[in-house]
Amino acid sequence: MTLLHRKHAPAGEDPRPAAPPSGATARLRDLGLGVRFAAAGGREGWIRTLLTAVGVGLGVALLLVASSVPHMLDQRDGRERARTETRHSESPDASAAASDTTVLRIDAGTEYRGRSVAGFLMRPDGAHPVTPPGVAGFPGPDEMVVSPALKELLNSSEGNLLRERLPYRITGTITDAGLVSPNELRFYAGSGTLTPAAGGHRLTAYGDNDPPAPMSPLLVVLIIIISVVLLVPVAIFIATAVRFGGDRRDRRLAALRLVGADIRMTRWIAAGEALFGALLGLLIGLAIFLTGRQFAGDFVVWDVSAYPSDLVPAAWPAGIVAVAVPVSAVLVTLAAMRSVVVEPLGVVRNGRSRRRRLWWRLPLPVAGLAVFALTGKVDANTEAVDPYPIAAGAVLTLVGLALLLPWLVEASVNRLRGGPVPWQLAIRRLQLNSGAASRAVSGVTVAVAGAVALQMLFAAMNDDFNKITGQDPTRAQFYTSSERVSGDAAARTIKAFRATKGVDEVIGTVEVYVTKPGKYTEDEVPPTTSLTVGDCATLREIARIDSCRDGDTFVVHPRDKKMADWVDKAARKGEEVEISSYTDQQKGVRPMLWTLPADARTVLTRRDPLGKENWGIMATTGAVDASTLPGATTVAQIRIDQHVADAAEYVWNTAARLDPGMRVVTLTSVARDRQYASIQTGLQAGATATLILIAASMLVSQLEQLRERKRLLSVLVAFGTRRVTLGWSVLWQTAVPVAVGLTVAVAGGLGLGATLTWMIAKKVSDWWLFLPMVGAGAALILLVTLVSLPPLWRMMRPDGLRTE
Repeated sequence: MTLLHRKHAPAGEDPRPAAPPSGATARLRDLGLGVRFAAAGGREGWIRTLLTAVGVGLGVALLLVASSVPHMLDQRDGRERARTETRHSESPDASAAASDTTVLRIDAGTEYRGRSVAGFLMRPDGAHPVTPPGVAGFPGPDEMVVSPALKELLNSSEGNLLRERLPYRITGTITDAGLVSPNELRFYAGSGTLTPAAGGHRLTAYGDNDPPAPMSPLLVVLIIIISVVLLVPVAIFIATAVRFGGDRRDRRLAALRLVGADIRMTRWIAAGEALFGALLGLLIGLAIFLTGRQFAGDFVVWDVSAYPSDLVPAAWPAGIVAVAVPVSAVLVTLAAMRSVVVEPLGVVRNGRSRRRRLWWRLPLPVAGLAVFALTGKVDANTEAVDPYPIAAGAVLTLVGLALLLPWLVEASVNRLRGGPVPWQLAIRRLQLNSGAASRAVSGVTVAVAGAVALQMLFAAMNDDFNKITGQDPTRAQFYTSSERVSGDAAARTIKAFRATKGVDEVIGTVEVYVTKPGKYTEDEVPPTTSLTVGDCATLREIARIDSCRDGDTFVVHPRDKKMADWVDKAARKGEEVEISSYTDQQKGVRPMLWTLPADARTVLTRRDPLGKENWGIMATTGAVDASTLPGATTVAQIRIDQHVADAAEYVWNTAARLDPGMRVVTLTSVARDRQYASIQTGLQAGATATLILIAASMLVSQLEQLRERKRLLSVLVAFGTRRVTLGWSVLWQTAVPVAVGLTVAVAGGLGLGATLTWMIAKKVSDWWLFLPMVGAGAALILLVTLVSLPPLWRMMRPDGLRTE
């Protein structure tokens, strides 16, 4: 028997032992002890900590990217405004404002295989012309400076057709200051022949100082909901990630109870372990963000990319993330530990615990919907939108759905009985502990519910921001116009388009304005109409003409009687009309006189593929020599063969060869508002990132659950259970919570979407928009399950029975 002798205290000291710390000091000590356990927990402990840290790090990285969006948008907008031109006075005579620094410029932008290529043709008026931001030197004739992305495209085999369209010598590149994003395709080309008569306008400087146009209140609501829908799943995922590895941690805490730790101490030690993983996750998330930031220009999502300098997190959101992540790790762990009985001889977690309560979960989504009702309606006439109640209502609704999911999963699986062996294994596992499975799919549930609500909101706003143009892309896909009509340019233009590869039909005309001769006071408006020259086939496309021969002339009436009377005043049969351009009138140039034949027939107009009704005088090429018309415009509406590869590119190449400043418009039946389109593009980019994060989180969670069941899986295989059976059980174990989660997501998303639609004073246009979202969610689950199968096979080996 060993005798323990108490050592006597030195004189003057209290021989009694020091009292243990209490209150905040004790809690900090326990947290520190938990951090030490996590850091020195051996291989198994570090695996669990790293799983938690990686999960938190992914969420933190995405939150840092989200907090960088406002700065990125400000920088992009600033560069866009800096390169916007400042034009000269509104004088119609462009040469009047010429100086040593002014520049004649015309838009020469194009499209290439679905991508916009912005560009301008420029000619200096003097020796010191102003240059756009990012351009070191003004390009000379037949030279151009290009963006790095365009230079790379032109130097690749993919840019062969584009090189034909831009036959200029590259003399420099546009720096970052002159580009909105790294992947932007842009060029500035020099010209030695550009004139105002050819469409060139004069500018004196660059920079738009006008305040930006206010955003529609409906778009403000849309942006708020998008932000909530994208960020709430990330926050839920972070809260889920800090609970990875709970079973193994609880068994270690039982050992602490055995050596004298009380229940409160074990809870705070567990919180300390989660705190260490969260802090490590913050560092990993920061490292991922800083590393990925350097390659931001290489990632293009929905044609959106950014410079590394654009991705700077705002101070207050970044501070909230830095504080909220560790605090939430501690609070979530403390809340989770309340349902765990940690005793010196074991942990009662895998036993049947009390059933989850519904009474405190259901009011949360109901309160969220009530907030929207109290906020009131928002329409296009609303002066200001308060974002806080809208954001609060959306957060309460989505978080409430996430809290409802565990109760619904538990209530569903408790009623399931029988079935094949894989099904019974999966259901029994869920009946014992459905919390981990519910948490794994909560992010998908919230993301799908938010996506359904957003789709309903977008559909309700569609008519406000997508206008029917009246254009008919089935009759023509391109509209071109050029002011180069000298000589036989008009005939050559139409002939060149008709000879272009892939072109089926060309509606080509030469258009000019005619005026009734006479003397008019300043207050009088002389009767004016248009003169359109084309062949018979062309004129039949824009007017209701039965019979036509070369040399015929027609007076075309619109449907409106008043406008038809106006046409008759300007175009009197058998009388002369004046043909002159606006610039010639300002210079006092004598107009060209032409007599409208007395036998001209009167016909009705017909809507052309552009959706425009043409009226006035229409003449065949035998009646009017188009090359003699002053200030005319050559117009072509082109239909291509959709089965010919790159037919559109051949049309663009022909247009650039005929006139680099030729205006080319792609016809579309619906025109989208630019702000609305940019927001939708941002949503697509954000949703893609969120789905990737959710997939990663589910994979990490699935691997953690499998790791916790490694020994159980090995025992089942050792007793003869087939691997295929276990594989199917894992699939069913994931599929059941997913089915419940998607049901909750659809119901919650439809409810939230209907409420938001009511709030903006719209009606629900389609109740079946949830189908693609449900399909995407189910596909995501299937993908994660398939990826987790190889680790599952490895965990079924007999060495999983080994213990220490």
